[in-house]
Amino acid sequence: MAFVSRRPADPIPDRFEIATDSGVVAIDLRRHPRARNYTLRVKGPERAAVLTMPRRGTVHEARRFLERHTPWLKRQIAKLPAATAIADGAAIPLRGVRHVIRHVPATRGVVHVDTDIAGAAIVVPTPDLADQGQVRRRVVEFLKREAKRDLEWAVIRHTLSLGVRAKSIRVRDQVSRWGSCSVDGHLSFSWRLVMAPPAVLDYLAAHEVAHLAELNHSPRFWRICERLAPQSSAARAWLRTNGAALHAIAAD
Repeated sequence: MAFVSRRPADPIPDRFEIATDSGVVAIDLRRHPRARNYTLRVKGPERAAVLTMPRRGTVHEARRFLERHTPWLKRQIAKLPAATAIADGAAIPLRGVRHVIRHVPATRGVVHVDTDIAGAAIVVPTPDLADQGQVRRRVVEFLKREAKRDLEWAVIRHTLSLGVRAKSIRVRDQVSRWGSCSVDGHLSFSWRLVMAPPAVLDYLAAHEVAHLAELNHSPRFWRICERLAPQSSAARAWLRTNGAALHAIAAD
């Protein structure tokens, strides 16, 4: 294994690189003022990693830490699912059901779902003949709209049941979490939830709505969550098993 570091003018490099048999793995180096130890984590399906170092840490210590944990890093990266492109002919899930992306060039219209003898498809009309970038953008926009619609309905249902109110519902491409609730009642969700089975999306909506009543993970919070979404345990298990595959569906 060869080890290479990029050294800009700043004495602390922005990134380390490890050359392995399967290719080059990039490790972003970040100094955190409140960090007490060196930590290493894999960012996600892009197979990048982040090495966080304490305020008084040194590049030499960071390098030694990385060398000691390189076997662990390689194992974590090997566990990640292969990236799936959003392009003509690719298959992606929508509400838990496999859909093939079908590009219809030189046509106009809205992106829509069609089901025929060949199975379910996401049909993408574009005026251009072979603009795959446009296909990707239109599919992602379609998925975000569908996610917002499904999540709004789920949040409305659960807030009415619990007697609370959400100030807003935002759909983003969150990587570190599937949903969040701010202290002032704004809910945020990953649009990728629309690719999961409906029960999983419903659980995440219930989870964040429950935070409107209990902004913690106390036993009372979990009781509220289970009452709103009895499938909570199964949904969490599904995300642990399949969540990484949803993040591996490339959108950028």
